Parts: sequence; structure tokens; C-alpha cells
Amino acid sequence: MTADLAPHDQSAPEALNPRERPPLAPTTPPMFGSDAIAETLAALNIPYIALNPGASFRGLHDSLVNHLGNRTPQMLLCLHEEHAVALAHGYAKVTGKAMAVAVHANVGLMHATMAVFNAWCDRMPLLLLGATGYQDAARRRPWIEWIHTARDQGALVRGFTKWDDQPGSPAAARESLLRAKWLSESAPQAPVYVNLDVDIQEQALPAPLPPANPADFLPEAGIGASASQIAELARLIRRAERPVLLMGRVSRCARAWAQRLCLAEGIQARVLTDLKIGAAFPTDHALHAGTPGIYADSTALSALKRADLIISLDWVDLAGLQREIFAGDRPRARIVQVSVDSALHRGWSMDYQALPAVDLYIRAEPDLLVADLNEALGLVAQSAGIGAPVSAPAAQAVATEQLSMADLAHGLRKCLAGREVSLTHLPLGWDGALWPLRHPLDFLGSDGGGGVGAGPGLTVGAALALRGSSRIPLGICGDGDFLMGATALWTAVHYRIPLICVVANNQSFFNDEVHQERVARARGRAVDNKWIGQRIADPDVDIAGLARAQGAIGHGPVETAQDLARACAAALLDFDQGRVAVIDVRVTSGYTPSMMNALTEPERTEP
Repeated sequence: MTADLAPHDQSAPEALNPRERPPLAPTTPPMFGSDAIAETLAALNIPYIALNPGASFRGLHDSLVNHLGNRTPQMLLCLHEEHAVALAHGYAKVTGKAMAVAVHANVGLMHATMAVFNAWCDRMPLLLLGATGYQDAARRRPWIEWIHTARDQGALVRGFTKWDDQPGSPAAARESLLRAKWLSESAPQAPVYVNLDVDIQEQALPAPLPPANPADFLPEAGIGASASQIAELARLIRRAERPVLLMGRVSRCARAWAQRLCLAEGIQARVLTDLKIGAAFPTDHALHAGTPGIYADSTALSALKRADLIISLDWVDLAGLQREIFAGDRPRARIVQVSVDSALHRGWSMDYQALPAVDLYIRAEPDLLVADLNEALGLVAQSAGIGAPVSAPAAQAVATEQLSMADLAHGLRKCLAGREVSLTHLPLGWDGALWPLRHPLDFLGSDGGGGVGAGPGLTVGAALALRGSSRIPLGICGDGDFLMGATALWTAVHYRIPLICVVANNQSFFNDEVHQERVARARGRAVDNKWIGQRIADPDVDIAGLARAQGAIGHGPVETAQDLARACAAALLDFDQGRVAVIDVRVTSGYTPSMMNALTEPERTEP
């Protein structure tokens, strides 16, 4: 038991790198502010804290190692702050829980901002800890502590965090951490930031803090619909002949998945899903309309045009989808929006998207509403049919020239058939028809904010959460994404976190080639020049060599279907032996038709 906190779960996660777990010293009361802060993190049962070291939180660092023995939380050393946050983001995608990250002063926070924004747009929980030099200017060391001290450090991330604080004492820091974790994990989930003054960490405690039980301050705070709202929605469903369900931001919970399946089958609704977010419904189910993608395909749009009732379960961009279908006209179908996301809508970021037209707005968490709605409709969810492993693909012609994205998916599915796989990241060129999703952990969603470079870190974090399970974490990254985030893999190797990362390498920042082609055509200029300033060649980057430089096993470059089969088999063996494997696969450039339409359509002027 800690000296200043009530009893908590003393079980510590397995030492990922036993060399970094020192012998536990005899139990002593907390002597410094940072000891109390570290004990609070332990009492909150936060298993890991990812970090890139910094002097501003040296007090907390010491307390985590020498007071708590690097047990709960266990440190995860990362080579860049963006990787540390991306790792926590990936962990949250699997668990729905906030992992801790520590970033150094203003400079570390500035490094981390892109990854924080990704987690914000993805509505994922994250406990971000910062630190700053002495607020008392008379105590600052010359030069370095001045440039690393900010008046309002939280302002750097206030536009894309749910809450931030800079507590003024160890006792206030404890309360701040309790509030931060509760806020981050309560719907709508989002990152939070707590900034710790050096003095608060390093001051000696005159006495232990009064006991406090974290459970007393972390109440369940689910947001459900009212009985009248459930009754009204049930009435609309009973009257509908062609209902459509938009499966948006929902949890990775298998029970909630079964409830969604039950609702769709019970009311015979067509279903749309979205590759911007994690798997929400079996994509090879007879009721699934079209294939999931970043943008809806023609089959999905056709189902929506015919619908007389559209129910959005926190769809990411409902207004954008309406625009695609109705081109600015008022939708003919009755539209119901189920979401609590408006609680995060503020002025700095436009990630809340355009304002949709709705007939009924229900401020509730989709998972809770679906369960209540099933009860009102007399539908009983079954667990059968959940969790089917990867299936072998239908036979297809072997590529004789450069591999396509379809060839890549075909080879991976053939090698991994019969295994449970979690797709931790997918490139923009991915076609949702290439890989059926049958379990909430089959696909974890995109990076959230469109920040290139997140894929490797997200994969490491997801692999950490899946470590010891039957699932294979498989991250498929574009080459640009991998090159920006490759050093995140060092953390996976160092802490024995097995995973497979496949680089779909088209040797280009191809998205921008498409944009340059669009501009050139609009201006009547040379389209053939679109590759300049985009191609990653001359020289080719040794991606497998870069992976080996982090301690991973590198395979490739792979250029034929036969080589892909061999590389996949070798990478699977690497994974089963507890290693990190990377495959460099040279693929042709290209997007799905719906993606190309979205990138190349003429600019629209709204009425």
C-alpha cells in the first residue's frame, strides 16, 4: 500500500525489458512531490508511460524508477515525442483506456502536437503529462530553463485537448490527474494535458498527503438516451421501409458489436461503415452496402438515396455524406443523429465537419443507445458469428508486372489465413473490399488527423495492447508514412513487442501527385510534371535496411508475387518467434474510384 493513497491493484504488468526493472526498494513514504504524483499514476492503474527523456520532468522520472521500481506505470522509451503519443494512441484504439505520455517542457510538447491532434480527431483518450521550468524566475538556471519555460504551455494544445491544467502543489497535482483520467476516458473521449512545474515535482513533502481512493473520483458517466427518445426512434424504425444505419465512432467491445449486428438484422437495415474509423460491422455481411472506404462508393450512395430513414451512429462526417448524396438539397429521408461529439466542438479546429441536417438529434453514446433500442424493439443479441479469423482469398491471376494493392492484400491474406489479425493501419490506396472485417478488432481505424508518419507508432501501441493475445498486429503503411515514423519500431524491438509492418511502397507522396495533376489540368498546364517534388527515388530508400537499423527484421524490396509469399511466410515466422518484422513491397500507385472522385471533383460553391 502506498503511504498517501488508499489500496489499489498492486499487480504490475510483465517487465517488457527486465533490465529496466530495478529491485524494489523497501516501502517508504513519499518524500517529494513527484513521489506523490507517481503514486497517483500507480493508483490509477496506468500500466505504461511512454516518453522521450527531458530534464523538466527529471523529478517524476526518478520517482517512477527509484520510488516505484518502474512497475506501474512502466516506462517505454521512445525516440521521438510524436512516436510516444502515437504509441499511446494505438494502445487506446484497442483498449479504450488512456495511457500516459510524458513530454519535455515546451519543446517536447511542440514535437508531440501532430500526434496529439491525431488522437483528438480520432476521439481517443490520452493522459499527456508535461513539465516546465520554475515559474519563479529567480530559481531558473541560466539560459536553458528560460527557453524551456512558457507562461501558458497548455495553450499549445488547448485547441485540440479536452482539458488542461497546471496544478500549483503536489496535492493539486493528484486531484488534477484524477480529473484528467476521468475526463479523458468519459464520452466523448479525447486527450488531456497536465503540466507539472519543476518545483512541484522536486519540493520535499512536509507530510504524506491525506489518503484518497481513486475509485471515489472516477464515477461511471455513460450518456444514454431518454425513454421518450428511444420510443420515438423505435416508432420511426417501425414505420420505415428502407432504413440505413451509418456505423460511425463506436467501441471495440464485442458485446456492442453483437448488439449492432442484432439491430441491423432485426430491422433489415442496410449498413455503411467507414475506413476512417475502426471496424463497426461485418463488411461481408449481406446487409452491408458497398465496401468501406474513406469515402462512400456508388453502391453505398445508392442505398442512401433510396432510404426513408437514416440513423447515424456518430458518423464522422454526416453533412459531407449528405452533400455527396443530395448535392445541397434537403434529404428526403428522415435523419437521426446519435452522438455526444458536440461537447468537443470549439473554435480552433474544424474537425467537427459541416453542420448536418437532422430530424432527430439524440445526445447519447451509440453503444448505449443501440442496446436500449434493441430492448425496446424486442430484439435479442447473439454472440455467434463474431471473431472469424482471416479467410483465404479467392484465386486471382498472379501479377506479372509491378504488384498492385490488390496483389499485396491477396498475398497477405493467403499467408495469414486461419489467423486472427488486427489491421492497425491502412494506406490511403486501400480498397475495403480487399479484406473482410468480422470482429471489432479486425481494423482499428486511421490516424485521425491525417498526419503522415503516425502508422508505425500506432502499430507499436496497438501491438503492445494486443501482446500475449492470439492476434497478429499488422500495420500496412505507405512509404512516406513509414519513413517519417520508422524509428518508432525501435521501441517495439527494445520492449519485445512483436508485430508485422508492411510498407506499401509506391515510391511517391502519391496523394500530392493527384492534387498536382488536378491543378495542372485546371490551368491547362503539363500533367507530366506532376511527379516533381513528390517521388521518393534517385536514390531509392532502403526501407528494409532502415528497419534493420532499429533492430527489426527487414525483408525486401519485394517486387513479385512469389517474393511476396516468401517474405510474408518469413515475417509470420519472425512474429511467432517474438520479433518485429518489416516487409518493403513495391506497389503501383493508385486509389479507389470513390477516393479519386473525391480528390478530383470540381470545387463546389454552397448555396
